[in-house]
Amino acid sequence: MEVEFMTADTPLPPCMPLPRAMLRLPISSTAKVMYARMLDIVFVSGIEDANGILFIHFPIVELAAALARSTMTVKRSLNELEDAGLILRVRQGFGEPNKIYVLIPKKEDSRL
Repeated sequence: MEVEFMTADTPLPPCMPLPRAMLRLPISSTAKVMYARMLDIVFVSGIEDANGILFIHFPIVELAAALARSTMTVKRSLNELEDAGLILRVRQGFGEPNKIYVLIPKKEDSRL
Protein backbone atom coordinates (compact mmCIF):
# COMPACT_ATOMS: atom_id res chain seq x y z
CA MET A 1 0.00 0.00 0.00
CA GLU A 2 1.35 3.39 -0.96
CA VAL A 3 1.09 6.19 1.61
CA GLU A 4 1.78 9.90 1.66
CA PHE A 5 1.94 12.68 4.21
CA MET A 6 -1.21 14.74 4.60
CA THR A 7 -1.24 18.43 3.75
CA ALA A 8 -4.01 21.01 4.00
CA ASP A 9 -5.12 20.31 0.42
CA THR A 10 -4.74 16.51 0.40
CA PRO A 11 -8.04 14.93 -0.69
CA LEU A 12 -9.31 12.18 1.58
CA PRO A 13 -9.68 8.72 0.11
CA PRO A 14 -13.16 7.16 0.23
CA CYS A 15 -14.12 6.82 3.90
CA MET A 16 -16.86 5.16 5.93
CA PRO A 17 -18.89 7.28 8.38
CA LEU A 18 -18.69 6.50 12.10
CA PRO A 19 -20.56 8.71 14.56
CA ARG A 20 -18.28 9.90 17.37
CA ALA A 21 -20.79 8.59 19.91
CA MET A 22 -19.89 5.06 18.79
CA LEU A 23 -16.34 5.37 20.12
CA ARG A 24 -17.43 5.27 23.76
CA LEU A 25 -19.95 2.47 23.45
CA PRO A 26 -19.08 -0.76 25.29
CA ILE A 27 -19.17 -2.85 22.11
CA SER A 28 -16.38 -4.60 20.24
CA SER A 29 -14.24 -2.93 17.61
CA THR A 30 -15.62 -5.40 15.07
CA ALA A 31 -19.16 -4.23 15.85
CA LYS A 32 -18.08 -0.60 15.40
CA VAL A 33 -16.45 -1.30 12.02
CA MET A 34 -19.49 -3.36 10.99
CA TYR A 35 -21.78 -0.44 11.90
CA ALA A 36 -19.66 1.95 9.80
CA ARG A 37 -19.75 -0.49 6.87
CA MET A 38 -23.52 -0.91 7.05
CA LEU A 39 -24.07 2.84 7.42
CA ASP A 40 -21.92 3.39 4.33
CA ILE A 41 -24.02 0.90 2.35
CA VAL A 42 -27.25 2.59 3.45
CA PHE A 43 -25.95 5.92 2.12
CA VAL A 44 -24.82 4.40 -1.18
CA SER A 45 -27.49 1.83 -1.97
CA GLY A 46 -30.13 1.70 0.76
CA ILE A 47 -33.54 0.33 -0.19
CA GLU A 48 -36.59 2.39 0.72
CA ASP A 49 -39.47 0.65 2.50
CA ALA A 50 -43.16 1.63 2.25
CA ASN A 51 -42.61 4.34 4.90
CA GLY A 52 -39.62 5.89 3.14
CA ILE A 53 -37.14 4.46 5.66
CA LEU A 54 -33.90 3.08 4.26
CA PHE A 55 -32.73 -0.47 4.99
CA ILE A 56 -30.20 -2.91 3.60
CA HIS A 57 -29.98 -6.62 2.88
CA PHE A 58 -26.58 -7.91 3.94
CA PRO A 59 -26.42 -11.69 4.33
CA ILE A 60 -24.14 -12.86 7.13
CA VAL A 61 -21.81 -14.71 4.75
CA GLU A 62 -21.33 -11.57 2.63
CA LEU A 63 -20.85 -9.40 5.71
CA ALA A 64 -18.24 -11.85 7.04
CA ALA A 65 -16.38 -11.70 3.71
CA ALA A 66 -16.54 -7.89 3.59
CA LEU A 67 -15.06 -7.62 7.09
CA ALA A 68 -12.68 -10.61 6.82
CA ARG A 69 -14.27 -12.14 9.94
CA SER A 70 -15.91 -15.48 10.66
CA THR A 71 -19.68 -15.85 10.44
CA MET A 72 -19.77 -16.49 14.21
CA THR A 73 -17.97 -13.19 14.87
CA VAL A 74 -20.40 -11.40 12.54
CA LYS A 75 -23.41 -12.91 14.32
CA ARG A 76 -21.99 -11.88 17.71
CA SER A 77 -21.33 -8.33 16.45
CA LEU A 78 -24.83 -8.04 14.95
CA ASN A 79 -26.26 -9.05 18.33
CA GLU A 80 -24.10 -6.40 20.03
CA LEU A 81 -25.37 -3.71 17.67
CA GLU A 82 -28.97 -4.82 18.11
CA ASP A 83 -28.63 -4.92 21.91
CA ALA A 84 -27.13 -1.40 21.83
CA GLY A 85 -30.16 -0.18 19.82
CA LEU A 86 -28.09 0.71 16.74
CA ILE A 87 -29.69 -1.68 14.27
CA LEU A 88 -33.08 -3.28 13.88
CA ARG A 89 -33.30 -6.60 12.06
CA VAL A 90 -36.62 -7.60 10.55
CA ARG A 91 -36.92 -11.26 9.62
CA GLN A 92 -38.13 -12.14 6.16
CA GLY A 93 -39.23 -15.49 4.82
CA PHE A 94 -37.21 -18.69 5.10
CA GLY A 95 -33.93 -18.38 3.20
CA GLU A 96 -34.35 -14.64 2.71
CA PRO A 97 -31.87 -12.16 4.23
CA ASN A 98 -33.15 -9.96 7.05
CA LYS A 99 -33.93 -6.32 6.46
CA ILE A 100 -31.40 -4.37 8.48
CA TYR A 101 -32.34 -0.86 9.54
CA VAL A 102 -29.26 1.10 10.62
CA LEU A 103 -30.32 3.53 13.34
CA ILE A 104 -28.54 6.85 13.88
CA PRO A 105 -27.82 8.18 17.39
CA LYS A 106 -29.71 11.50 17.63
CA LYS A 107 -27.36 13.00 20.19
CA GLU A 108 -24.76 11.91 22.64
CA ASP A 109 -26.42 10.81 25.84
CA SER A 110 -24.90 9.43 29.02
CA ARG A 111 -24.76 5.89 27.54
CA LEU A 112 -22.93 7.07 24.45
